[in-house]
Amino acid sequence: MSSAKIGLFAALAVFTAIFALQWLRLARDPRRRERPTLSDLGIGLLTNFLDALGIGSYAPTTALYKFRGRPQDELIPGTLNVGSVSVGFAETVIFVTVVAVEPKLLVAMVASATAGAWLGAGVVSRMQRRAIQLFMGIALLIAAVTFVVGNLGAFPVGGVARGLAGWPFVVAVVANFIFGALNTIGIGWYAPSMVVLALLGLNPIAAFPIMMASGGIMLPVAGLRFLRTGRFAWGAALGLTLGGVLGVLIAVFIVKSLPLRALRWLVATVVAYAAIVMLRSAHRGAAAAHGPASENLISHDIKGGSL
Repeated sequence: MSSAKIGLFAALAVFTAIFALQWLRLARDPRRRERPTLSDLGIGLLTNFLDALGIGSYAPTTALYKFRGRPQDELIPGTLNVGSVSVGFAETVIFVTVVAVEPKLLVAMVASATAGAWLGAGVVSRMQRRAIQLFMGIALLIAAVTFVVGNLGAFPVGGVARGLAGWPFVVAVVANFIFGALNTIGIGWYAPSMVVLALLGLNPIAAFPIMMASGGIMLPVAGLRFLRTGRFAWGAALGLTLGGVLGVLIAVFIVKSLPLRALRWLVATVVAYAAIVMLRSAHRGAAAAHGPASENLISHDIKGGSL
């Protein structure tokens, strides 16, 4: 094993351990001991099973949360980031171990995604409910379109390279920084990352350890910021943690492959519907916010003799 991979695994262990200790420390408060339901565990298992097969988990998880009616919309980004840490750890260990990719590219991509996630989580953890609904609705629409485009065979097929150099290297690193930041609002990084790397000539298989390792490191880093603000659902996050790892292990070691084309059409339909529901929620929130404010302003003007 290369020194770069050893260093990556060491960083993975350190960040994950810090995150786990912080979560356990906060969980000592009885008010934060919300247990996951069977539904929480089932969603974690199903969506992260799909994640390990390359479909992604953020969009279908958000859609299922929205259909179920909990957690609250403003808690979904934090729940996704906090609950996916264990899954990111498992996927990193599995895919970085078995798939070859240039160490320099791998380390640079992980570092840039982590920096983006740290900055993004700081912004998202302070965003208002309607802004989160709006961004997640857009994220779900992007995901649905991505699934459709992929099924129509419009994605670039990629090259044969296992590493990048020169300007393609710089473009890939900068793009991963952006994807890391967007990931904290619920925009999964699998599809855009694979598209960019394929356009730059990287072998599609080599994209997997990059995507998994980026998640493995950036998720605990972003998760720490959500832990500090408390902007996540404890039970749902624990359901993703426990059910998600099981889903990954089933996908990688038992099932290994499925008719992904049919699954993507199904997921695209569900996600598109959830996007519409989320954007409608944002619209209703805006109407409710502007309505009373407008009425109060008019009333104030009448009393003051302005009208």
